[in-house]
Amino acid sequence: GRVAPPRTGAGLGWAGPGEGPGGAAGGASPAAALGAPRPRPCGSWRRSRAMGGKSLCLGVLTVAVLLLAAASQGAEPPPSCEAVRKVFQLRRLGPLGGVPEFPRAGVDLQVCTSKNPTCCTKKMEERYQIAAKQDIQQVLQTSSATLKFLISRNAAAFQETFEVLIRLAENYTSTLFCNAYRSMAAEAAVHVQEFFTDVGLFLFGTDASTEEFVNRFFDTLFPVVYNHVINPGLTDISLEYAECLRAARRDIRPFGNIPKKAIGQMGRSLLPSRAFLQALNLGVEVINTTDHLPFSRECSRALLRMQYCPHCQGLTLSKPCLGYCLNIIRGCLADLAEVDLHWQGYIQALEELSGALSGVHSTEHVLLSFHSLVHDALVQARINGPEVSEQVNKICGPPVRKPKQSPGCSFDQNKDNQVLKMFSRDSEQTLTNRRKEFVRHLGPYRAFYGGLADQLCANELAAADGLPCWNGGDLVRSYTHRVVGSGIKAQSANPEVKVKGTDPVISQIIDKLKHVIQV
Repeated sequence: GRVAPPRTGAGLGWAGPGEGPGGAAGGASPAAALGAPRPRPCGSWRRSRAMGGKSLCLGVLTVAVLLLAAASQGAEPPPSCEAVRKVFQLRRLGPLGGVPEFPRAGVDLQVCTSKNPTCCTKKMEERYQIAAKQDIQQVLQTSSATLKFLISRNAAAFQETFEVLIRLAENYTSTLFCNAYRSMAAEAAVHVQEFFTDVGLFLFGTDASTEEFVNRFFDTLFPVVYNHVINPGLTDISLEYAECLRAARRDIRPFGNIPKKAIGQMGRSLLPSRAFLQALNLGVEVINTTDHLPFSRECSRALLRMQYCPHCQGLTLSKPCLGYCLNIIRGCLADLAEVDLHWQGYIQALEELSGALSGVHSTEHVLLSFHSLVHDALVQARINGPEVSEQVNKICGPPVRKPKQSPGCSFDQNKDNQVLKMFSRDSEQTLTNRRKEFVRHLGPYRAFYGGLADQLCANELAAADGLPCWNGGDLVRSYTHRVVGSGIKAQSANPEVKVKGTDPVISQIIDKLKHVIQV
């Protein structure tokens, strides 16, 4: 009797769920286990003679005896590795020629060792090890994809919004000079542009001080205002005289308290916005890092044993027991569990930053109101004109002039109108709501890293409750070893994976999260 190929996932003729030692239903005879035809009863001698069947009856009995003898001597033909070959080919793990057609002794195997014949070779084991790590990384990336998209999409959207906001604020300020102070609009436009460039650089991460660039703006604006508002003449002041005015501005204080007020407003609004954008970019960095976590040798071997060693025994459809899976994945992802507490603090920090960015201290309100502060500063300079001129004469001497070169207003007020139309005073509330909406969507991911191993096993990797499952060596009804908790410390009792200290890359990520939380 030729042996039928084994059912996929039912083993290679060894005991499967509900099966006896020979792979057939418990209690069946060895001949039945081999698929041999059951001998028909010969009936009475008379009936056999009537059928002319004496020789036939003896023949059937002889075949049955021979089969029983063969079975008792362990001469069962080897089952096929066809199911293993198919999966190996479908997964494109390597050349099919390297996969045995029939089980063989696995003396050269390092991880997927077994007393039984195996469908694996050492080369296959190496391929399976690579595939096991890739599989887990793929599952990790899939599980974090929605979170990563949520953060990266909002990081890009908020950065783009702030860029538009800066251009609009610059537009408002340049328009102020064109409308009310046309004679100095072209000169002022250069300093206005420089100021909002500094705002953008600070907002997007350049190491600078709001006090420094606000003061620089009013320092460079003072010679222009002096030349056109405080002490206008038929000619322009010389470059040397303008430099003297620039250096003396903070002592003379032509704009009164306005620069100090601007420094306070810019600091209170830009710093939280900068921290918010940096935090979003850090969130993407954290996920990218954890998605590509390097696995230790111990972990790689454990993943291989869990994911692909069953294939060596023909169990291509088996899944690991939940407890077994938890021990291995909690061990392999122990570093990520250490991120959990700091990730929760990170999300709380984003919530607090979002709250700090609303109302009169919001970046959008402060930037879009900056032209009003400049207007107040120019009014203050005109009112203080006589006193300012007197102080200037004491410090810099009488004006030294040169031929007038100041052009009129060259600012195109219609420039970028299509882009800037989308932003208006009403958009301040829209931006605040968008931040709140983002933080609300982020809330469910607060415990993402703490529950990641459990989620992967329960939803993706482990066998369903009540089904036979792989325990690292065989198909069983349940896993009997202790299941450890999450985190590095808990892994000292892990029966499946040896875990060392925290990976240095993860330690760096944790330090960055701590910094955001402190800000």
